[in-house]
Amino acid sequence: MTKQYTSLGLMSGTSGDGVDASIIQSNGDDQYEVIEEQYFQYDNHIYQKIHSLKEKINNFQDLDKLDNELNNLERIITLFHVDKIKKLRNISDIEIIGFHGQTIYHNPSEKISKQLGNGKLLAQLTNKKIVYNFRQNDILNGGEGAPLAPVFHQLLVAKTNLELPVCVLNIGGISNMTIVEKKTGVSGFSSRDIGPGNCLIDDWIRKKTEQKFDNDGSLASAGKVNEIILEQVQELFSNRFDSDKISFDTSDFDVSFARGLSLEDGAATLTDFTANIISSALISSPYTSTEKPLKVLLCGGGRKNKTLIQKIEKNTFKKVSINLIDKFGVNGDFIESQAFAYLAIRSSLKLPISFPKTTGCKEPISGGEII
Repeated sequence: MTKQYTSLGLMSGTSGDGVDASIIQSNGDDQYEVIEEQYFQYDNHIYQKIHSLKEKINNFQDLDKLDNELNNLERIITLFHVDKIKKLRNISDIEIIGFHGQTIYHNPSEKISKQLGNGKLLAQLTNKKIVYNFRQNDILNGGEGAPLAPVFHQLLVAKTNLELPVCVLNIGGISNMTIVEKKTGVSGFSSRDIGPGNCLIDDWIRKKTEQKFDNDGSLASAGKVNEIILEQVQELFSNRFDSDKISFDTSDFDVSFARGLSLEDGAATLTDFTANIISSALISSPYTSTEKPLKVLLCGGGRKNKTLIQKIEKNTFKKVSINLIDKFGVNGDFIESQAFAYLAIRSSLKLPISFPKTTGCKEPISGGEII
């Protein structure tokens, strides 16, 4: 039996609301088992600071202008991680920590993907091996730095014993999909970001209310879609982004087109737009058909937005079969943190974490800085 490593994955997603922590045991290849999972919510100061800074950053020059603010926030976020690591029950068993950090800016055309998180400080304060800065090596080798979870998605799908192909659809701040065609092998899967997931809906709710998201999609279900605005923004999306674009950042999208709509109508229109983008990506898969619907495993926070999922199901009727990944014994909230625990092990073993059919890099390569 190959050596098993106990790894902690720490993931703070584009929603910027907190940190998912997953301890897994894995050989970094074809085996893994979840040991512990917890979610730690950011306090309001950190949450507000993340989103206010993100709104100020439009290009790499803004990163230089805001250097002091970013460094201060990075230290605060790192210390938050340190404090929460100490609250894990199985902390003594951890050999490796995969520290994703908080994405503050992602622009592959500028060869930049900036995550806030001081790996050296985390190593000093936890006395653990840290793997961080996962995306940089991929970008330096021609990739877009995202998505990185697909190699873990392949392992997840293999454990379900579902007949292939299977699509893993993750709806976080950004939505992405992985098509798994083979249970093993680096050529057995492909992946890309689709477009907005929760980011537009969440942004609208934050700007209009004291809430952080549309709980169950209840506001969207109470509103009326503005068809004129919806048609305009869909055309804008298709004209602005190439169909071969692999990764997105939340800064690629804004809610200004919904300005002037009521809270509910804006939520409804943004939800419809998001659902249409995701549905279009699913339908365009070569494996989608009415005779044999493509099996879709749904994960991420967006799977809890009932209105969003109902719209996707309506748009893809009989062409895909959507199932919550939770039905297969996997907590859909912690896929990304599990993935970065797994990727940390692969990085330590110098195994590839990104691939030409996922990030667009030249060849399968490893990544992450190790401390």
